[in-house]
Amino acid sequence: MAETPSAAARPQGEPDAPARPTRERPWVIRTYAGHSSAAASNALYRRNLEKGQTGLSVAFDLPTQTGYDPDHVLSRGEVGKVGVPISHIGDMSALFEGIPLKAMNTSMTINATAMWMLAMYQVTAEAQAEAAGEDPSAWVAALTGTTQNDIIKEYLSRGTYAFPPAPSLRLITDMIAYTVSQIPKWNPTNICSYHLQEAGATPVQEIAYSMCTAIAVLDAVRDSGQVPPERFGEVVARISFFVNAGVRFVEEMCKMRAFVQLWDEITQERYAVSDPVARRFRYGVQVNSLGLTEAQPENNVQRIVLEMLAVTLSKDARARAVQLPAWNEALGLPRPWDQQWSLRIQQVLAFESDLLEYDDLFNGSVVVAAKVRELVDGARAEIARVQAMGGAVAAVESGYMKSALVASHSLRRQRIEAGEDIVVGLNQFTSTEPNPLTADLDTAIQTVDPAVEQAAVAAIRAWRHTRDSDPAAKARADAALARLKADAASGVNLMPATLECARAKLTTGEWAEALRGEFGEYRAPTGVSGSVGVSSSVTPAGDLARVRAEVARTGEDLGEKLRVLVGKPGLDGHSNGAEQIAVRARDAGFEVIYQGIRLTPEQIVAAAVAEDVHLVGLSILSGSHLELVPDVLRGLREAGAGEVPVVVGGIIPESDAATLRAQGVAAVFTPKDFGLNDIMGRFVEIIRESRGLAPLVSEPA
Repeated sequence: MAETPSAAARPQGEPDAPARPTRERPWVIRTYAGHSSAAASNALYRRNLEKGQTGLSVAFDLPTQTGYDPDHVLSRGEVGKVGVPISHIGDMSALFEGIPLKAMNTSMTINATAMWMLAMYQVTAEAQAEAAGEDPSAWVAALTGTTQNDIIKEYLSRGTYAFPPAPSLRLITDMIAYTVSQIPKWNPTNICSYHLQEAGATPVQEIAYSMCTAIAVLDAVRDSGQVPPERFGEVVARISFFVNAGVRFVEEMCKMRAFVQLWDEITQERYAVSDPVARRFRYGVQVNSLGLTEAQPENNVQRIVLEMLAVTLSKDARARAVQLPAWNEALGLPRPWDQQWSLRIQQVLAFESDLLEYDDLFNGSVVVAAKVRELVDGARAEIARVQAMGGAVAAVESGYMKSALVASHSLRRQRIEAGEDIVVGLNQFTSTEPNPLTADLDTAIQTVDPAVEQAAVAAIRAWRHTRDSDPAAKARADAALARLKADAASGVNLMPATLECARAKLTTGEWAEALRGEFGEYRAPTGVSGSVGVSSSVTPAGDLARVRAEVARTGEDLGEKLRVLVGKPGLDGHSNGAEQIAVRARDAGFEVIYQGIRLTPEQIVAAAVAEDVHLVGLSILSGSHLELVPDVLRGLREAGAGEVPVVVGGIIPESDAATLRAQGVAAVFTPKDFGLNDIMGRFVEIIRESRGLAPLVSEPA
């Protein structure tokens, strides 16, 4: 390979090459990863770091996120599916084996059990320091990273809450107060607008509800008295955000500039933070997954690239950390190769392009300034509306925020169905050549061996047995648990007691169950009963009118109103799809029974029998369909309701769909089935067939 000649070797008179501008340091480059077990995830992390990843982003499985051990009844089918199971300090140590935590920037997508995960992370770092012959306290003070720890949006979108809003906010407050003094480089909460957009939020709602959440958190910390007023600027400086970026990347870039402006205003005017550095809007991002399609999934690559530009083009509003989804996430769990593809997209932009050599490209743009002003004004108005209700917690408990998001999502779906919003490969430009990437769908995604759950169940039982067989270890565990309960009841900061629980080898389920006993449990509003969908006073047209007529006709034939139960079995809290099905079914004339998330198969069967429904629809996006759907089918048969048809929706590979149909499922719907009216029509067909009614014949136009 030829080398560039030095200046001394150049012919006399040849000009020197022009100097290039100094490049900014790239954002932290991550991939969101974790599956199966701590050991398997550790191997994946090490490989990703070798490929040039500069930080870790840990995905936890649903039992870990919601505070259950692998052998709990609600954990069935969920262990290791959407992330790594971390049940105790042994798992946390194995997860980071050979990865020195004092030198790592780690993001943990964890909310309800964030305090527990941070405690185990700290204890793991202390053990690593001792093994290295270094001062554990120095390692702890050097830890950098983030716990998402934004419980408000869990009630609105992801559904991985464990406790009611008030005690959940207390856990966040306690963590912030602890980390400011003990882990000063840690971001204890990551206000998360990402899942608000996934739940249908408009840019104005995404900005406003995130800011309302931040206000609720900062007010709680201030009012707790745990942080002296003179150190409150340190609290503000450690609040970070985690945002979404959709394919409308110009608007999304303007949204980020609006975030920057509003955060600076709020922290200066409401909290009197004078240091502009402390007031910086610091955020990480995963670009949009809601818009990724199962149909022509190769188009997702360019969607991801455009969405990344929204959070990197504007220097003054650039992300501090970026993680990208993979092209095949609408099909199932990405493989390591798919994640590498997303990693390389970031690296090409950061290191091959000249983006990081320039100041902000949009300063002085009249168009950008006008759009930012529009977003800021809209967000200010919505913030004022929520604050007038009593703030974010009150707006969650009343159902206002949830209903607003369900309504926005419903309008988005209607625009796609009507073709007003074009989605390439889904509702337009649908003809395609055979796709070699998906020629073998069973190998185009990562699958989790069912033996993973069995091994985790055996391991957690062995862990508890070994601990409790040692009288001293059992006594320490019992004492730690008693202290946790006492501190929860007394109101003192819960981090010290939680750290002792980690050191005493308690489990995730034991920690959470103790706090459930003190704090109680909670079921968030579904948002379905609010003023969303099509008003009953509006006469429907087109496909919806046709389906409503079919529902009415079938009800007349049966002599009763058609009843549909929409159920969310297991721990999957991504309820957006189920909510949209429930709303459209109601608009189509069905009576809808929807009780929200986190139900056992037995509870779903009991509701179906009690309500005497004509059809059961199950929504599962976590990959637990092969375990939970057969449980519902069996339960219906045992309850004498085996004739009630069951349909299933979710991210379900075709081979799994075939298995479910063979087991008795009447129909399987996946993301490519975007026409909700068409789905309602299938509901009618399935009900008529199950009740021995002749098919309806459409009248000629």
